[in-house]
Amino acid sequence: MRYKLATACFVIGTALIPIPSYAEDTNKDTDRANPATFVKDSAITTKIKSKLAAENLASLKDIKVDTDQNGVVWMSGTVKSQSEADQAMSIARNTEGVKSVKSNLKVEKG
Repeated sequence: MRYKLATACFVIGTALIPIPSYAEDTNKDTDRANPATFVKDSAITTKIKSKLAAENLASLKDIKVDTDQNGVVWMSGTVKSQSEADQAMSIARNTEGVKSVKSNLKVEKG
């Protein structure tokens, strides 16, 4: 009986010991390497998206916004006019924490 109890305790104890995993992260996303930087970049992106949504222009909701670790905002998507593209760029430039804005916005033809 003692042998079974000792074996059960050993098995349970072994299962509860954390085993470290040394698997290397293959996704070398430098923005996410430092959590503080990632949160800051996400906050900038969220501020810009909120400002775009507040403008109530239909095509501004189709703009994708991403911020890199250096405060550079990347905008892509399709807008209805060049003035909407300019407005989106202006909103991004005037957001706190933004160092520069890169645009891949395309104006719809038609």
